[in-house]
Amino acid sequence: MTVHFVGAGPGAADLITVRGARLIASAPVCLYAGSLVPAELLEHCPPGARLVDTADLTLDEIVAELVEAHRRGDDVVRLHSGDPSVFSAVAEQARRLDALGIPYDIVPGVPAFAAAAATLKRELTVPGVGQTVVLTRIAARATPMPPGEDLGTLGRSGSTMVLHLAVQRIDEVVAELIPSYGPDCPVAVVACASRPDEVVLRGTLADIAGKVHAAGVKRTAVIIVGAVLTAEGFTGSHLYSADRVRPGR
Repeated sequence: MTVHFVGAGPGAADLITVRGARLIASAPVCLYAGSLVPAELLEHCPPGARLVDTADLTLDEIVAELVEAHRRGDDVVRLHSGDPSVFSAVAEQARRLDALGIPYDIVPGVPAFAAAAATLKRELTVPGVGQTVVLTRIAARATPMPPGEDLGTLGRSGSTMVLHLAVQRIDEVVAELIPSYGPDCPVAVVACASRPDEVVLRGTLADIAGKVHAAGVKRTAVIIVGAVLTAEGFTGSHLYSADRVRPGR
């Protein structure tokens, strides 16, 4: 018996990995976050599979389901939205499984920020403009941020910044980032990336909050801040440069 933590992707059912889809189709138990994971993915589950919506369950209740499946000898797919490596709460579940001696593995998925960048048709690392991406969130109504990881501190580098779980506090985000990035810095907010109800808002730190409020975007959104969003006259990368020395040519 194995618990498979599977990244379900950002929302579009066909953005799950082939490995993830195969595991869903073979596991007799599937735990999923009903508010985030597309219902279409559950159609891959085998007939008679136990389907458990974890949206309203506590960690103890989720782990109890995994323990019971382990006792029966049933494999479990634990579906998480996006990619399990970022803001997924997989770590706390894995810690419990380690303590109980229950085997598990992790299958990556398409993260929300990657889907948002694809929607925007933008690379987040542009030569000479931005080569560092900071993935973060804010502390409001959530687990406190560690010392030194507040937006004011992180923003000093001027790196491309991607914020999850922060759109409800867009005014606070703007206020903390303007001192480092300036009011004219490009910003994009992508809600429900890759889904039919996707919403894309583009602007600057000076006006993006107003656009978010006007559109009524309050959840399931990624905020991207940085000059890479509008970069045009940048230098081409060394990778494809004609001056690059290539063995055998």
